[in-house]
Amino acid sequence: MPSLLYTPAVTPALRRRRRWPLGAAGAALLLGGAMAPALAKIPLIGDLLPAKPVVRKLGPTAPVVPGSMPEAQFLALLKGNDLQALNLACREAVAFGFDQRLQLLQARLLTAAAAPQPLPVVLVNANALLTCLAPDGALAVLNRYGPRPGLEQEQWWLMRWRAARAGLHHAKAAEALERLAQGNLARLETVPLPLQLRKDGTLETLPALDVYAEHLVVLGREREAAAALLAGRMPGRVAAERLQQAVALLNTLPAQERDALLERALDQAAAAQAWGLALALLDDQRRLLQAEGLWAGRAEQRLQRLSQRVDDAYSEWQLKRQDPAQLGRTAQLQQQLRSPRQPGGHAPSLP
Repeated sequence: MPSLLYTPAVTPALRRRRRWPLGAAGAALLLGGAMAPALAKIPLIGDLLPAKPVVRKLGPTAPVVPGSMPEAQFLALLKGNDLQALNLACREAVAFGFDQRLQLLQARLLTAAAAPQPLPVVLVNANALLTCLAPDGALAVLNRYGPRPGLEQEQWWLMRWRAARAGLHHAKAAEALERLAQGNLARLETVPLPLQLRKDGTLETLPALDVYAEHLVVLGREREAAAALLAGRMPGRVAAERLQQAVALLNTLPAQERDALLERALDQAAAAQAWGLALALLDDQRRLLQAEGLWAGRAEQRLQRLSQRVDDAYSEWQLKRQDPAQLGRTAQLQQQLRSPRQPGGHAPSLP
């Protein structure tokens, strides 16, 4: 193959005679004799020129889209250490689907704030990596810092949970919440965890206790998840829903114990006037008893009575609660709907 740096002009006659290019060594072998040593010392013309490195010109990191960051501004941003600006660039890259920019930003964020850094900088750095869809990078940045006991540890473990959850590292996420609980799972009830940003800009949250149970379920630790749900202290609808979930997880528990948990859930649902949930719980109870070969007639009767009473009483209450002259009847209907032991309620009437 001719040298890329030198291509000699070839006449038709020469083309017929020279089918293979020969270097100095090849010519020496063919000519032999006294000319060979002298010819061997003559370099090819292409060899006289110094080798030039191949320069790859990078194209634009993203197509030109109205509203996106110009190329020059983006390249300048990559040379700086402004974590907030890098975070905004990550958000834009995700929104526009700029994969190449996303990769460049991820790499830059791993080196933009080299250790050691104070915790606020570490948290901002990790958050930017999460925005850039790099949860493992966020975990790596967090591992550079050892938080002090107290508020620092809480902030650090919360961010570690976010990174672990985003990376689907359920064991790490569960461990982070256990550290936050400090041996008392009920503490997690008062810790709202961010799940996602809604379209209206509001943040969807869920108590850490319920999130912890979800991680345990994914890990196949159903009994521990049920125990976590039962550790909750909040009353009303929340308690009823947790009891319902615990019963579903404790499928190896004796039927009598699961039935007792459902009764507790029914009381909580009735106290919160969560009638749809109460009907669902009664249906769960009926199915449980039937599956165990037990008599489910009482559960079916209660389900039918509650369905009818809820429909009638709730409709009347909706009509009369706006009428000041019907305050007495409204209170009576509300009490009837609230009490599980009123005639027609979900629980049998007391003697």
